[in-house]
Amino acid sequence: MRIPLSAPDITETEINHVVEVLRSPRLSLGPKLVEFEKNIAEYAGAKRAVAVNSGTSGLHLCVRALNLKAGDEVITTPFSFVASTNVLLYEKCVPVFVDIDLKTLNIDANKIEAAITAKTKAIMVVHVFGRPSPMREIVEIAKRYNLKIIEDACEAIGAKSGNRTVGSIGDAGVFAFYPNKQITTGEGGMIVTNDETVAAQARMLRNQGRDAASEWFEHVALGYNYRLSEINCALGIEQVKRLDSILNLRETIARKYQARLQKNPHLILPEIEIPDGKISWFVYAVRLNENFSRTQRDSIVNEMNRHGIGCGRYFAPIHLQPFYVKTFGFKTGDFPLAEHAAERVVALPFFNRITDAQIDEVCATLTRLIENIR
Repeated sequence: MRIPLSAPDITETEINHVVEVLRSPRLSLGPKLVEFEKNIAEYAGAKRAVAVNSGTSGLHLCVRALNLKAGDEVITTPFSFVASTNVLLYEKCVPVFVDIDLKTLNIDANKIEAAITAKTKAIMVVHVFGRPSPMREIVEIAKRYNLKIIEDACEAIGAKSGNRTVGSIGDAGVFAFYPNKQITTGEGGMIVTNDETVAAQARMLRNQGRDAASEWFEHVALGYNYRLSEINCALGIEQVKRLDSILNLRETIARKYQARLQKNPHLILPEIEIPDGKISWFVYAVRLNENFSRTQRDSIVNEMNRHGIGCGRYFAPIHLQPFYVKTFGFKTGDFPLAEHAAERVVALPFFNRITDAQIDEVCATLTRLIENIR
């Protein structure tokens, strides 16, 4: 790809700090882990942070640490990366999907209460594309029905709902640091929570079920190897130092796209300014309007890729993934708004070092292809 969909932003300073770790005798469970956790907790405004090897691992440990069990129902969105629901199935919980708000692409808080039953134990909130979900309304519902809240903030580090940083609002939240994210550790994730018990459980479970008092070969619970290495943490520590400037830069890039595409009548653009919150720009995703079909969208994406411009089809609805159709019997039409959005979204190249010339080429090519396919 001449213009990739995403690209990590790694500086020589960060490379040097990783090399320092490689020259040290401690490559796992060392001081860099402690420092990285402390820095993320402070940034998120949370009491505790627990580093893990992926956002998926973090979400899984939240499900375990909050004691969700087989048969427990968890309300969530079908418009997300599949991991946010897969982690529920790892523990044999039952995902209960609620359709989205087409304006925000997040779960529609107005539809949550109708989905609550006697078996409902939690809400898995996803801050899609870095836009915060309506946390004030969701927290009120959770309090009313005594439900736990897990925030999938894997795409949303630094986003705010009101004056609070997402991830730290519910019982536990998770950030992810895959190379396409705002900051990266290569692979990695971070649980944040204000609950000491949740943090202790997550810390134990990520390290083969060893608690703080255990010897190395003593395991008090069924755990996993979800550890994050000192190498990853060293990179993360330096990336966090630049996080605010990175988020500002990504907002600037989003505004440049907005300025170039806002007069195109065939596109629905994401909002830049939102009421009572702040977006953390993970991707810049536009939507074709209702006059376009999924087939036409796919043709545009394929042609963009053929021209060397990376584009993505975010997201395929979870309920229509083959495994979910086979397991639960979901079908087309079950969650029409999520399906409508999924058929028309085009994620455009979005990374820190994209140039104005590249943005111009992306927008010009997209505009031309839209006209051609009409």
